Amino acid sequence: MATQVTTTTDARYDGSTFLRVAVALQTLTIFLQAVSAGLLLTASYGETLHGIGARVMYGASMLYVLAAVLAWKPGGGSTRPVWHASGFLALASVQVVLGIAHVPSVHLPLGVLMFGLSLLALVRR
Repeated sequence: MATQVTTTTDARYDGSTFLRVAVALQTLTIFLQAVSAGLLLTASYGETLHGIGARVMYGASMLYVLAAVLAWKPGGGSTRPVWHASGFLALASVQVVLGIAHVPSVHLPLGVLMFGLSLLALVRR
């Protein structure tokens, strides 16, 4: 007698992969901002790279918020990543304002804090 085997897969989208990629991208862009900050002090093109990197980092922070919302809403997951991503976007906004205003005494420590928080979020995913 033949036996029929059926397999089912859960086709629900949980968004966790997109969320991990978004956090990894954010962490990478913040690290590259630290590198370009070093170039800012040593090379003539450092300011241009740091300015472009700031826009990319801010976009990565917005992508993190989008990924957190997509992981939460359709899958019914926790709202914690949404709050973390929103808080991080707020920190990124402050960071951009401080960078434009040329306030390195707060801009630098906040950048280090942001890298640490982003790395922590990456490790926790």
